[in-house]
Amino acid sequence: MRVLLAFDKFKDSLTAPLACAAAADGLRRARPDWQLDSCPLADGGEGFAEILTRSAEGTLSSISATGPRGTPVDAAFGLVSWKKIPATAQALLRLPAPLQPDDQVAVIEMAAASGLALLPSDQRDPWHTSTVGTGQLIAAATDAGAAAILLGVGGSATSDLGLGALAALGLEFHSSTGERISPPIPAHWDRIEKISGKLRRELPPIRIACDVSNPLLGPRGAAAIYGPQKGLAASDVAKLDHASARLGLLLSEHSRQPDTLMDQTGAGAAGGIAFGLMSAARAQLLPGFELVSAWLDLEPRIAGADIVVTGEGRFDASSLSGKGPGAVASRGLALGRQVHVFAGQVTAIDDRPGLHLHAITPPGQPLGEALRHAAANLATAVERAW
Repeated sequence: MRVLLAFDKFKDSLTAPLACAAAADGLRRARPDWQLDSCPLADGGEGFAEILTRSAEGTLSSISATGPRGTPVDAAFGLVSWKKIPATAQALLRLPAPLQPDDQVAVIEMAAASGLALLPSDQRDPWHTSTVGTGQLIAAATDAGAAAILLGVGGSATSDLGLGALAALGLEFHSSTGERISPPIPAHWDRIEKISGKLRRELPPIRIACDVSNPLLGPRGAAAIYGPQKGLAASDVAKLDHASARLGLLLSEHSRQPDTLMDQTGAGAAGGIAFGLMSAARAQLLPGFELVSAWLDLEPRIAGADIVVTGEGRFDASSLSGKGPGAVASRGLALGRQVHVFAGQVTAIDDRPGLHLHAITPPGQPLGEALRHAAANLATAVERAW
């Protein structure tokens, strides 16, 4: 019996690789003779760089970067040989010129240096967070010789339009009196009247893995939809949205790019860093889960399994029509496979033949304890299922 283990992360408790490992432990105890194929999933947030880099037999390099509120953090980026990336993923990257087999593609996750998980809850405030560290990772990957950069933008703590990243790459922000404003966090935007300078280095093509469809501004924009998740007060949404519009116009003018980029699908991703990099660095957006699936050879691995096992922290009614584990489950069912979904909390109700939903948290276990014991709970639930 061949089993595919394709887990996403369990937020605040298990990374995707650890979830796959815990499920494997439980399954080996129950069925030691079964063949297991472990395929951790990545959504552009935590784990994106490590999962994609290790899948393609690349190397990880760590730098000291500026965290979302200025504290140094250790952040890693991956380098992968072009020849190790599956052809379907190569095609999705849509690079302007073919790379040579030994050319290196950098894989960066924004969450490593600018992520919400890096901050305690009382420090989460998009008026005061910056993407400087993400720009430093892009600079380090460029200096390491990357011929292209793939950036995952999930899990960000910021809503600065990527201005911090652009500052790390060479742009400067000034007040009406010429004073340099650094870092260009939203709390300082009312003092910024001019943008100067240019990107200090010739950047390679940047591709942003993004499944977000939000524009930069308005009721579906970065401030309105994602600001409150990052600590923005409801009363400040309109103020940040208005400030974002003004800085977006300044950046568009400086970059000599149309301000209609602010309206583009996905421009509001990760607090607008998608817009900022599209405008100043000519980055392009790619469908995130489609790219990750191609990179991990997910489709043939589902087809080659007898049983598909997937899961994440919470599995609800929207999960089966979404990305990640929901997409894995739906594809497995479409191919006639038995599909088992394990999650800390399961609220989805679906009676399709072949689909089995499992809540791993023991009844009555407090949330804090469930988060601490997620690996053991998952292993036990998998073992019991077989």
